[in-house]
Order: sequence, then structure tokens, then C-alpha cells
Amino acid sequence: MNEWERLHQQAKRYQTEYPPGTRIMLLSTGRDPNPVEDQTRGTVKVVDDIGTLHCSFDNGRSLGVVPGEDSFRKLTEEELAEEQESGMTEDQGPVMGM
Repeated sequence: MNEWERLHQQAKRYQTEYPPGTRIMLLSTGRDPNPVEDQTRGTVKVVDDIGTLHCSFDNGRSLGVVPGEDSFRKLTEEELAEEQESGMTEDQGPVMGM
């Protein structure tokens, strides 16, 4: 398998593992000069053909999360249940103004 095929398969795996609507928590960003704050929750909008997870975060920011460069995880079932109980979703989350 060549490098292109490996990366293509990896991107397909991310598309399956993180479908649109998947809730994640960004643990840290790599070399982003204007990073989203660590521990910010967000929603996956799409995973592109190179495996970047394009997300909208609860603080109003958007970012392409790069597996292997940025650190993130899916929210647990318990965290998802807590969000639903509190009524806090991406559209209702706190927004930071400038």
C-alpha cells in the first residue's frame, strides 16, 4: 500500500468514526497561532478527504482539527447525557464576545 492509499483509508476511517453531529472535546491544539481554548466542546460538521475534522465549537469558534497534530476525544455517553439534561447544546452554549 502506498502513502496515498494509507492516508485515504485513514480519512475514510475518521469519516466513519466521527460522522457529522459527533460531539468532541478539544484537549489541545498543535501549532495553531490562534487556538481554540483547551477543554472546549464542539460538534463535528464534516470530515474532509484528508481526514481533517471541521468543527464548530461551543464558544462560537470554528476550527479544522487535525488528528495526530491536535489532541481531542469524543464526549462520553455520560457527558452527552449531562448536556441533554442541562439543555446545553452547540446552539445554546456560552458565547465569548470580543
